[in-house]
This record gives sequence, structure tokens and C-alpha cells, in this order.
Amino acid sequence: MARKLFGTDGVRGKANSQPMTAELAMQLGAALAHFIQNGGHRHKIVIGKDTRLSCYMLEQALASGIMSMGVDVAFVGPLPTPGIANITTSMRADAGAVISASHNHFDDNGIKFFSRDGFKLPDETEEEIEQWLEQNYASCQRPSGTHIGRAVRWEDARGRYIVFLKNTFPRELTLEGLKLVVDCAHGAAYRVTPEVLEELGAEVIRLNVAPNGVNINDNCGALYPQKLQEAVLQQGANLGIALDGDADRLVLVDEKARLVDGDAIMAVCAREWSLQKKLNAQTLVATIMSNIGLEQALATFGAKVVRTQVGDRYVVEHMRRHSLNLGGEQSGHIVFLDHAPTGDGTLAALQILAILCRQQKPLSELTSFFQPSPQVLRNLKVSQRVDLGALPKLQAKLQSVEAALGKEGRVFVRFSGTEPKVRILVEGPDEAKIQEHAEEIVQLLKKALSKEKE
Repeated sequence: MARKLFGTDGVRGKANSQPMTAELAMQLGAALAHFIQNGGHRHKIVIGKDTRLSCYMLEQALASGIMSMGVDVAFVGPLPTPGIANITTSMRADAGAVISASHNHFDDNGIKFFSRDGFKLPDETEEEIEQWLEQNYASCQRPSGTHIGRAVRWEDARGRYIVFLKNTFPRELTLEGLKLVVDCAHGAAYRVTPEVLEELGAEVIRLNVAPNGVNINDNCGALYPQKLQEAVLQQGANLGIALDGDADRLVLVDEKARLVDGDAIMAVCAREWSLQKKLNAQTLVATIMSNIGLEQALATFGAKVVRTQVGDRYVVEHMRRHSLNLGGEQSGHIVFLDHAPTGDGTLAALQILAILCRQQKPLSELTSFFQPSPQVLRNLKVSQRVDLGALPKLQAKLQSVEAALGKEGRVFVRFSGTEPKVRILVEGPDEAKIQEHAEEIVQLLKKALSKEKE
């Protein structure tokens, strides 16, 4: 059964429009509650959210669905997605639910689930949830009387998560003497991340920490780091930290105001862990979108890269299957499986800061060994999804580009799992050429998709 609701990161869409409605949120809550019940004890599910206006609506609907199936709810309020995973496991809840559309605009929203061990639900379970909603939701038996679920609010969840984050930073180190600019994207980490860094001794300049329900990711955060770059130079900061709306991804800015993406962060961490004999199997897990320069950088210290399909869930699945402990995506989802079951932007920043403190080198010097190949990423908005493999002119063009690039380059065209977009990636040694290839593919896709629409 092909999934109709779930993408690479839960269910996502325009808030209060199909499919992201309060009605569906209630149904998803009921389905999750149904699937996690495995005994006679009182079950509970943690619900967290980011700072979008629509989170209030969806939070109540999701909770209603859960409680209608006899399962209790624990509200924790705005908290980073990895914080929900952490609280789910530390408080021994049966599952966790996050209401967030991550890096998307405020009028989008989404719902994603964690199992009791803090890992995202596998594709197979999401397929089962969809099937149950389609076939069993309307006729399922619901409890009554004292067996209906209750709701509580865990006021100390943020403090618990802060303690966890601080404990991932080496005790013998301190951030004293460092000036950091932190852009929280008016999102879920607007209090957590600055507090963690300040409690570890850093001087923190806060950017975009005043959420109002509609300004999340608005020209700020990991996708829009330009103002952070300016602030790093103006403040004479050691580095800048940019998170997205739910704080599961990280982009850095070095002291020279240059961007440091997920590939560079993974390269630095992999080298440090390799030197410390902590990098399992001398292997880093990345996706097909990561730059070919990542393999070249890791080869300098005898490590390798294995690739998965796009989505941090698939990175984590491969890591677990092969007992690997470091992986992530170019976009900034970095997974440190020794510490957490999912990508965590604040945790990743702490790992980089620990390396910076140990080596007493600026970030620009730490990343200098990683030399990315020129890469072009274009995004084309679409109104519907079609089978890209069934577009003969597109496939012919991709074969032609692949032949032209040879072993020195790559080309990928795929639908986004979180937005109505087609992503086109072209990589190769000649920047002008790959720009040309990317534009040709975009124009061909526009024509092909417009004909499909007709």
C-alpha cells in the first residue's frame, strides 16, 4: 500500500486545508493511540509543538483523538522536535507527537510521531496507520466513563531537555570567552538554545527569539542566514548558529561570516571522532544530496561515506541497522546516535563547539580540509505529483547530463517529501556548465508538467 498522507517527515500541508485539518489531526491521534496500546497499564502520549498559530488548533484536535481512545496526553508546549523525542523516552511515555512544519512557512503545519524509544515511526507503521484510518476508524470501539483519556501539562519539560543537552557537552570544557550569535527563527528553540549556551558560559547574542505565531522562519533561521552573517561580523563573534523552526537542523556561520552547511559539520565531526577512535566502522551516513567533496574529505583520514535516500529517518534507519553512530544531511539534520535518536540542531552545535574548544582553532580553520564540489540546487513549485520516470524527454535529458558529467559529477531530480516542489541537483567541476544543465532541466520540467496538468 502506497502512503497517501505521510511523507518523509510525517503528514504536512497548508494548515486548515486538506489534508492538514483539525479533523485529520483528531483521526491521527486516535490511530496513534490505537497502535501504541499493548497492555493493561495506563498509556500516555507526549504532545509538543513549534510556535505556529495553527498549532493551538491542531494540538487540541490531536489530543481529543488520543483521549477518545482511552490514552492520556501530556502537553509540553513549544519545544524542539528532538526535545519531544527526548522527553518521550526520559518520561517513559508510550509515544510522542510533534506539531510542526519544520522549515516551512507559518501557514503550513504538520504532524509526526515518535515511538517510545524516541525514533520516528518506520514507513511500514505509517502505512498501517493510514490503512486503519481508511478501514477501521469509523467503526472502532471507544471507551467510556473513567476509561476516557486525561490530559496534563508537564511544566518542567523544557528544563529537563536543557539538562540533557548540557550533559552532552564535555564536563571538562567550558564556553567561557566565546561570543556566539544565535538565530532561533522565532521557532521552538527560542528559549532552549540560548539558555543552554549561556549556562555553559558563552556570551550569546539572540536573534529572532520573539515568536508571534506568524513569523516563524520568516526571512530568518537556517534557510535565511544572511542577517546572521551580518551580525557575526558586526559583533566580532566566534561563530553564528542558525536553527530552523523546529530546531532539528543546524547551519553555522564561521568567524569570517562564511556559511558552514551540514556536509561541512559532518566532515569536522567525523574527523574528530575518527581521531578519538569513536567513529564506528570509520563510516559516516549521508544522503544522495550530500556533496561529493564529503567522500573526498573523509578519505584523507581513512573514513568512508555511505548514502541513503533523502530524509533523516532513512539515515537513522541505516545507522541503526549497521551499528553506526554519525550521520545526517547536507541541509543540517545531524544525528549523533550515541546521544539522541534523531537530528538535533542544538546538540550538533554543542558538538562543534566542543571540538572548537579542544583544538583552540576558529571554525574556518576546522572546516578548511573540506572542499565541496560546485553544486546547484533548484526548486520548482508544482501543483501535482507525477511519475518522473514516465517523462521520456526528462529521462533522456538526465542521461545526457550524466554522460557529460561522467565520474566527476552527479544529477538528481526528485519530489520533495515535505513541500510541493521538485528538487533538481546538479554537481560537477565546472560551475557554469552545471548551472546551464540545471536551467535546461528546469525548463524541460516546466513544459512536461504543464502538459501533464492539461
